Amino acid sequence: MPADIAPRGEPGEVERLIAWNEQGLALAIAQEHASGEILMVAWIDREALWRTLTTGWATYWSRSRGRLWVKGEESGFRQRVVEVRLDCDGDVVLYRVEAPGPACHQRRRSCFSHRVEADGSVHTDRPVIA
Repeated sequence: MPADIAPRGEPGEVERLIAWNEQGLALAIAQEHASGEILMVAWIDREALWRTLTTGWATYWSRSRGRLWVKGEESGFRQRVVEVRLDCDGDVVLYRVEAPGPACHQRRRSCFSHRVEADGSVHTDRPVIA
């Protein structure tokens, strides 16, 4: 079982507290600050985290592009970061964001728009944002 993190309130300690994987990445969840809606999950590396903290714009590591990626750099739907939080054992980072448009590459509000019923059927419950 992973150990709980023990923050000391020291500048820069976040890098030490995050449980980076073998590729130097950690999972990041983007959550709409006002509503609490989970928008997306992506990867971050150390540089993406520091850019997020210093610029205030959600920055991720794109495994498919092999580079840093500021959410909305192509679509224009940027995520302004209101708060960054860590979970109890440091293996997930939470970006609480203001996100005025779709978060999903399918132009849906959330990447979690497919609801699974008890019978295993899957239904899309959010319309595509135009």
